[in-house]
Amino acid sequence: MEQASKIAELNDRLRCHHIGGRVMITQGIQVLDQNAIAEIIAAVSAFSDFTPDNDPWGEHDCAAMDVGEHRIIFKIDAYDREMTFASPDPADPAVTLRVLTIMLADEY
Repeated sequence: MEQASKIAELNDRLRCHHIGGRVMITQGIQVLDQNAIAEIIAAVSAFSDFTPDNDPWGEHDCAAMDVGEHRIIFKIDAYDREMTFASPDPADPAVTLRVLTIMLADEY
């Protein structure tokens, strides 16, 4: 499988099913009411509108969207297993720890 496709598959697995890494929400998301938080997390999980404009490398690692009255950005980063450096091979889950961060756009 092509490397970008494999990375996209692993990123989608984390984003859609919260499997294969950690999911983090920022303080800006944390202070919202529980319904808004649930709606935002569900919207990020359901997001599929990747295009060459918002996903030029085909890795499904970042996008922005509107959820209710909030502009949201999600970003997936691939670290080495110790979370010290970038992953040596983001297509290999054995050497990669993914972190999905969900934030308000104005926190970026």
